[in-house]
Amino acid sequence: MSLAWDVRSGSGREALPPDWQIRRVGDLVTLSNGYPFPSESFGPTGDIPLVRIRDLADHSFETYVTGNVPQSALLRDGDVVIGMDGDFNLVVWDRGEAALNQRLCLLRPRADVDMRFIAYALPSSLKIINDLTFATTVKHLSSTDVLTERVMLPPLEGQRCIADFLDIEIARMDALATAERRVLDRLAERRAAGVVSAVAGGEHVDRRKSTLAWLETVPDSWQEVRVGLLAQMGSGHTPSRSHPEWWVDCAIPWITTGEVKQVRDDRIEDLYETREKISELGLANSAAELHRRGTVFLCRTASAGYAGVMGEDMATSQDFVTWTCGPRLNPYYLLWCLRAMRPDLLGRLAMGSTHKTIYVPDLQMLRIPLPPLDEQGRIVESIRWQNARIDVLVDKVRRQIDLLNERRQALITAAVTGQFDVSTASGRNVTEGITV
Repeated sequence: MSLAWDVRSGSGREALPPDWQIRRVGDLVTLSNGYPFPSESFGPTGDIPLVRIRDLADHSFETYVTGNVPQSALLRDGDVVIGMDGDFNLVVWDRGEAALNQRLCLLRPRADVDMRFIAYALPSSLKIINDLTFATTVKHLSSTDVLTERVMLPPLEGQRCIADFLDIEIARMDALATAERRVLDRLAERRAAGVVSAVAGGEHVDRRKSTLAWLETVPDSWQEVRVGLLAQMGSGHTPSRSHPEWWVDCAIPWITTGEVKQVRDDRIEDLYETREKISELGLANSAAELHRRGTVFLCRTASAGYAGVMGEDMATSQDFVTWTCGPRLNPYYLLWCLRAMRPDLLGRLAMGSTHKTIYVPDLQMLRIPLPPLDEQGRIVESIRWQNARIDVLVDKVRRQIDLLNERRQALITAAVTGQFDVSTASGRNVTEGITV
């Protein structure tokens, strides 16, 4: 977007709108930093809810504090809250009185300032700081960074007019985006249900009650078989890092939990590239195994339940189990069975409150419905066909959400920099003529 005025440098290509000024944020607001509450005062209940960075976008509170809260760290509705780490998120607080934890700050207005206008105007500056901040881990924002930023400021009545206008228009756009995300949820549910129906032989009329926890019925003519009778189960390992010579001339693709993101959305079946590789020497001196192309792998730890098929000969870390299919089992049919049963794997077998783990003995007992081999191939093709149709719709909806977000930011930027008169803007064509 072409701005009428470069706020950071104070120079512009066009005249500043009449009655507008360039003002330092520190001249417009007071800033209070959150308080470093001791962890022993935390609990699931207490005197007052505690707001941490992770809580900014939530609608409920996980943690409360007991004891006195400094007035400077006491949040009230209408305060602008900024996260000082990570993405520097900003919200206008509207969830009642709460305690503000460290690495957050709150802004309150001085005279002649509408904080809603500041909340709309400031995120663009924070994004620039974020983009220009180098960090190897988590980016940090200082109070000085916030207070020394500058914004274009109209008179108070103009601020209110712009904030009122944006409140209405942004709420409308956000409602559209929410509706689009609901469509994505429905499409995901439809996709998952289609996979389950396919691997359960949904087209068969004659059926019996299934003995599998994740299916209700299966065709009368199908068996329900333990995977270990159809495929050789394997595992992985990490060569010792204390032997640097084992990590030289690494050429064997090695699947770790970092590869899960490639198969997380279930669009990719075959994995060809890995971030790390191990050497022949490392393979020979560890419990790692070289699995042939076409082997099915399943993550059983941090990103438990996600599966794929090896597109090349590969090894894995100890976070995975593998199945090398025999002549009665199509590896891609097994893959889609594993994906269909993922909710059951995570809900019934995975252990742990935070990082879920599926233990090998449970995986050794996994059973699947087993149609004839030629029918397995037809089922895989039907899944690919129906998923491809749904994925086209998903991509279209995601693009609509992206466009809405782009228009949302373009509208905010244009309004808070005086690029159009909001008092004459129409709700129907307000984004027309705004360059994204």
